Amino acid sequence: MVTFKTKVMTIKYRLIKVWDTLRYDLPRFIKNIWSFRKGLWQFRSYDPHGIYVMNNIGLINIADHIEKYGYEVDESRLKKIEKMRRAAQLYKNFMEDNFIEQAEAELGELMIHPWEFVPCADNPGNFELKDKESPEERAHNTAVFTRSKAIEEAQWNELWDILRGQDYSKFDKDKEFYKQFDGTGLRGWWN
Repeated sequence: MVTFKTKVMTIKYRLIKVWDTLRYDLPRFIKNIWSFRKGLWQFRSYDPHGIYVMNNIGLINIADHIEKYGYEVDESRLKKIEKMRRAAQLYKNFMEDNFIEQAEAELGELMIHPWEFVPCADNPGNFELKDKESPEERAHNTAVFTRSKAIEEAQWNELWDILRGQDYSKFDKDKEFYKQFDGTGLRGWWN
């Protein structure tokens, strides 16, 4: 049997839920739309770029919030913030696809010549692209592209290592936790 008190409590509960939605959830939703507008705008169902943008924004926001308002001890909090910012930087590298520039910074710039078309000897009226690269330039450019791919792969692995975090079961029980903890692990990044 439903009592008057039960009906009143049900109505109060529903009013509280409506109040919470209007007071907290709706403003948070609007703020999130504004914060993630760039990622939402750039999101495509065939390309991960929008996901990189949203993850980058999310990591920067949580790092800023924990840095400013975090109540965790500095020994672990600052390590987490450092790893969040590193993960955000790695996402930014993938957004900008700047791995060739990173390889050029290490090995020197690519040696690129302007295109030159010459008449085709065996096909009159057609043109062919003249190859101006010397063997040394070709070897250098190949080294830059190879290094670029290696940098991209290393940063992809580093990003997932940061997000995955450490295996705490491998920690030495006799050593202090903070000396072994490196700040990685997305599941532990909360305030």
